[in-house]
Amino acid sequence: MSSPDSIQLGDYLFTRLLQLGVSSVFGVPGDYNLRLLDHVEPSGLHWVGNCNELNAAYAADGYARINGLSALVTTFGVGELSAANGIAGAYAERSAVVHIVGTPPRPLQNSRALMHHTFSDGEYRRFAAMSTHITAAQTNVIDSVTAPDKIDWILQQALIHSRPVYLEIPDDMSETLVSSENLKTPIRVPVTPSPSYESKVIARILERLYSAKKPVIFVDGESRALGILDQLDSLIKTTNWPTWTTVYGKGLVNEQHPNVYGLYAAAFGDKPAQEYFESADLILTFGPHYSDTNTYFYTTVPKSTVAIQFKDSTIQVEDDIYRDISSSTVLTHLLQSLDPTRLVQATGPSKLEITTSDIKDEDIIAQNNFYRLVNPLFNEGDIILTETGTASYGGRKFKLPPKSRLFGAVTWLSIGFMLPATLGAALAKRELNKPTEAKNQTVLIIGDGSLQMTAQEISVMIKEKLDILIFIINNEGYTIERVIHGRKQGYNDVPFWRHTQALTYFGADEEHVKNSTFQAWTCGELKEVLKNERVHSGSGVRIVEVFMEREDVQGPLLYLLNKQIAEEKQQAQ
Repeated sequence: MSSPDSIQLGDYLFTRLLQLGVSSVFGVPGDYNLRLLDHVEPSGLHWVGNCNELNAAYAADGYARINGLSALVTTFGVGELSAANGIAGAYAERSAVVHIVGTPPRPLQNSRALMHHTFSDGEYRRFAAMSTHITAAQTNVIDSVTAPDKIDWILQQALIHSRPVYLEIPDDMSETLVSSENLKTPIRVPVTPSPSYESKVIARILERLYSAKKPVIFVDGESRALGILDQLDSLIKTTNWPTWTTVYGKGLVNEQHPNVYGLYAAAFGDKPAQEYFESADLILTFGPHYSDTNTYFYTTVPKSTVAIQFKDSTIQVEDDIYRDISSSTVLTHLLQSLDPTRLVQATGPSKLEITTSDIKDEDIIAQNNFYRLVNPLFNEGDIILTETGTASYGGRKFKLPPKSRLFGAVTWLSIGFMLPATLGAALAKRELNKPTEAKNQTVLIIGDGSLQMTAQEISVMIKEKLDILIFIINNEGYTIERVIHGRKQGYNDVPFWRHTQALTYFGADEEHVKNSTFQAWTCGELKEVLKNERVHSGSGVRIVEVFMEREDVQGPLLYLLNKQIAEEKQQAQ
């Protein structure tokens, strides 16, 4: 019998997650986590049963990018390994997912029993060892005395690092009584103490700000993990300096500000923007993430001689690195000390406006017109997701409304990620919205090949009654792989699917299906589809299938395609 100061371990864990703002839990039931799952809904959380563990991990990642933290429950071995690819992607791109693994009961592990979901050799620590490479912290809860502290520690690590963590709960532990005393104290991220040289760093940065003649603000994606987005917005408005983002940073700043130019793509983008950026004498860089795909083959990385880089626990001013210092604290003090009258009134290059006047109704839908036609569909607060492939490159040219978010392919580039991530992001957004706020829409743009990886989660979107608009680009296979290598090879083809029948198969009622599936081959047909009220402001899951040519690409993908064609011609000679 429980006492007033005790609680079952399963209830403790899910109560802690609820206290941290997690409202839904993703995962798949398995025989070593079933007793733990009995505690999810009684603790006040919503259980989202996914179609498989990989999809659940992707969905938890999408949820965490909107909510700040998410939870995923899988079973030992077969379940956790299925989720591992999604957890690795969350690690690579700074998403705080708490991966909870139900493991065999302690007596079975201690006796090295030859159980299912193992290698039948008595070894139970292999999978935990694997997790050390793709999570920021790991812990195994094996006794009631230390359980609350271990759970609190692992949750705190997820918040500190904004990366996945790994928590093992043996099957016989979920109903074990533990102390509830810790529940009275909130879990918080420790404040980084200010080093003695902090004032020196701030003074040096201010000096550079005041002396700059041609400055740039450059926002990268790890700014989200740094928790500095509100401060960046203030800096952008206060300085009025030309501002660009990376691929990863797009959607983190308000592109409606007159001095925000959107994505910087070096030679793959706007020439005047490249000339301004490369001649800048100061580039304030926030949350840098310098992978090849995020930097257009490293061409957007600022020169260290003009850069000030704000990272997790370091600030780099030109070639000098200051360690154990909070970028958030320094930025706050900078804004408090900044005298705008001493800043140069920097004028950036002219902006390229998005127009559709050159698009004729009879034009076939193509990469160079589709995204411009779709762009006006987006409203304040919407979430837009563009899958790895042609969609991720096309979506980089969107001009986003205020308070909207864009998820694009950054570094991990696991094909199929965006569809389950859409489920997670849409659910998080709905939970965070206040009743008085306008209804937001979540828009996914995905290729036919990527869709086949994770299409099952459409059924969960329907079950959860989420408002999601899906554009399926039907270009007959893996176009992004074709342009990298094997543009005529059969291995880049995919099976033929009837996409307009997907909603029926995945559980939507016939009335909804009749009014929620659309197709377009020409720009005129697409314009008519976009005018439909069900598309631009409807509810539930809706699908618009658009048809493009197999080798229709732009930007860096066009460069790769042309390079491949040139090599083919050279080999043929």
